[in-house]
Amino acid sequence: MTKFAIKYAICFLLLIPAQAIIFNHMILFNVAVPLVFIYLIVMLPVTLGTNLSTFLGFMVGLTLDVFCDTPGVNSLCCTVLSFARKPVFHLYVSTDDDLAGRSPSSHTMGYAAYMKFMLTMVLIYCIMMFTVEAFQLFNFRLLLIRVAASSAYTFLMLYALDCLLVRRRNRV
Repeated sequence: MTKFAIKYAICFLLLIPAQAIIFNHMILFNVAVPLVFIYLIVMLPVTLGTNLSTFLGFMVGLTLDVFCDTPGVNSLCCTVLSFARKPVFHLYVSTDDDLAGRSPSSHTMGYAAYMKFMLTMVLIYCIMMFTVEAFQLFNFRLLLIRVAASSAYTFLMLYALDCLLVRRRNRV
């Protein structure tokens, strides 16, 4: 577990500032924002307790709120996402599989199940984030465009990040 804690701390120290400094400014067509930092919640081990994963999700969101000056939006969305992580995981992988201590990845879950899992997690976060951010359904069309575009952009960025990390893990 210490090996995972060190890896998680390094990812935290890299992804949160990268999200605040780089990715928040990589806006496509004034609608799509890559939310790469949610990889910190997606990569948590399945066997991690709900209380601990929810606390970690809240801390990730709170840290990003401090960096980005978004009063509680990311904290709320990350807390909900980390709470929904285990039920979403069990939608695509049976509970009988032996995944003790492993993080979800294409290697542990299978390619198709992992892609569905990651896409579902990204959609949950984007729907929650843009609905809370807008705090209205007045311009519903723009809300749907932002959710769809940001979800696709985030999914592609997370897929690329996961491919880089899995390839590196296989080399070592």
